[in-house]
Amino acid sequence: MNKYIFSLLSLAVFLTLNNSLVAQADVDFSGSLKWGEELKEPNNSYLSEVLGSDSDGFYALRLKTKGGLLSGAKPQKIFIEKYNENMDLKKAKEIDLRYKRKKRDFEKMMYLNGKFYLMTSFNNLAHKTNYLFVQSISKKSLNLNKKMTKIAETPARDEYREGKFNFHVSKDSSKVLIYSQLPNQKKSSERFSLQVFDNNFEQIWEKNISLPFPDNRFAVTDYRVDNKGNVYLLGVLYENSSGFLRRNTSYQYIILAYNDNGEMEEQYDVNLRGKFITDLTFRVGKGGKLICSGFYSDKGTYSTKGTYFFHLDPKTKEISNKNYKEFEFDFVTEYMSDRKKRKARKAKDGGRRSAELYQYSLNDLILRSDGGAVLVAEQYYVERDDNFNNNNGFYSPYGYRRYNNNFNNRVDYYYNYNDIIVVNIKPNGEIQWATRIPKRQETSNDGGYYSSYAMAIVRDKICFVYNENGKNFGAKKNNRRYKFNGSNSILALTEVGTDGSINTYPLGSNKDQGIITRPKICKQIGKREMVIFGEKGKRFKFGGLEL
Repeated sequence: MNKYIFSLLSLAVFLTLNNSLVAQADVDFSGSLKWGEELKEPNNSYLSEVLGSDSDGFYALRLKTKGGLLSGAKPQKIFIEKYNENMDLKKAKEIDLRYKRKKRDFEKMMYLNGKFYLMTSFNNLAHKTNYLFVQSISKKSLNLNKKMTKIAETPARDEYREGKFNFHVSKDSSKVLIYSQLPNQKKSSERFSLQVFDNNFEQIWEKNISLPFPDNRFAVTDYRVDNKGNVYLLGVLYENSSGFLRRNTSYQYIILAYNDNGEMEEQYDVNLRGKFITDLTFRVGKGGKLICSGFYSDKGTYSTKGTYFFHLDPKTKEISNKNYKEFEFDFVTEYMSDRKKRKARKAKDGGRRSAELYQYSLNDLILRSDGGAVLVAEQYYVERDDNFNNNNGFYSPYGYRRYNNNFNNRVDYYYNYNDIIVVNIKPNGEIQWATRIPKRQETSNDGGYYSSYAMAIVRDKICFVYNENGKNFGAKKNNRRYKFNGSNSILALTEVGTDGSINTYPLGSNKDQGIITRPKICKQIGKREMVIFGEKGKRFKFGGLEL
């Protein structure tokens, strides 16, 4: 399943062109989208993720909480659902979270080597310790194995602030990292517990580590385990504690490596001479080298001026294949209105600051089989709006209201998921091309429930599925882009070709299906197949997208 999503062979054929070619498709999409039956979901439940697939269909995880997903409450019940190749529900099984009359907390469901594993925790308040357990689940019957094994524990003096477990699975699904933060003393170094298991949850190694930085200046942003069981932590070290509290530009990225079953520790200070790194992500490539890429800007700014790439050898600490490329003016202003583009051009020609990109989040770094990579990012930001009035107003999820002297303070949050950037990088670090997929999604007080995108790799193309405003298909005045906000919703597919060209197709109206697609749930399950999920109210259905 995952081997298709991160297929390397399909990306090796990406060739050279420096300019992106954008097209709104005037022909029908050559694939097909077939929807299954419409179903009704249990009260206060929501589909959490598509777990995996086999020759008979695919499996999904459903969680039930008080108030549903947007309540933020812990799941009370969990269900595994089995769907056939026609996207119809064949079996649903509730998994009991109780054990000897005690309620456990759901942590995660994993699908490894064709087996399901349930991860649950129990916070023992008397011992101030949170325990983590694993149980297998029969794929055929979906029954939970009664044998429960404790595989980790962590101090938890305060159940709301401590005792959390985090997970990461290696690329080949052979290793599992369980990572938890240990309680710290005031102004002491930050401490973590690392445990690495095989895909049958037999422990390979464990280690408690103390980072060489004060906990009020260092923040871990990512953690990974490779196919050999080596662990890497990516973090940000701030110049002082005020930077940690109010993120400013006085910081540096650092990678910490724990190799040879945790016995060998290494630290790498990541920097680009003369450039300020605004975002960094990494993957473990062939031979154990770290493949690093991200965005840079001028010192003291948060905008994105260009992209960079380099290899880092954990053994020698040598940096190689380093390259960076500033985004061209036409690329940055490609989807601006004519008025904004003229204004940006005037500023650039006048020697003032050139146009840059803002608020892009690194979502993926896909390794090519030839040592190159493809970087995928999306513009994402949240806006907060405080409205003071003396009426009752309203309450909405992810927003709140506060009463003060008989006045109502309503706070609304606007979730923006906009353009997607795809950057193709040669093995030597040279940027072959960068392309932008125009997308504008703005919703309020919903956490971006129907926004963002799903991605699939199909042979020599990268495919993106997302919700679009139907008005964007057809002629538009002044390069105008209509935003998706839940109404006039069309499911769209954009294909990025080997030369950076893009073609976008409408896959059908969400309204005609009586649902709105949730891209964050959609998932590639085969070489050319993707599961599409949509819901509205208590109705939901799955679709099979043949690419």
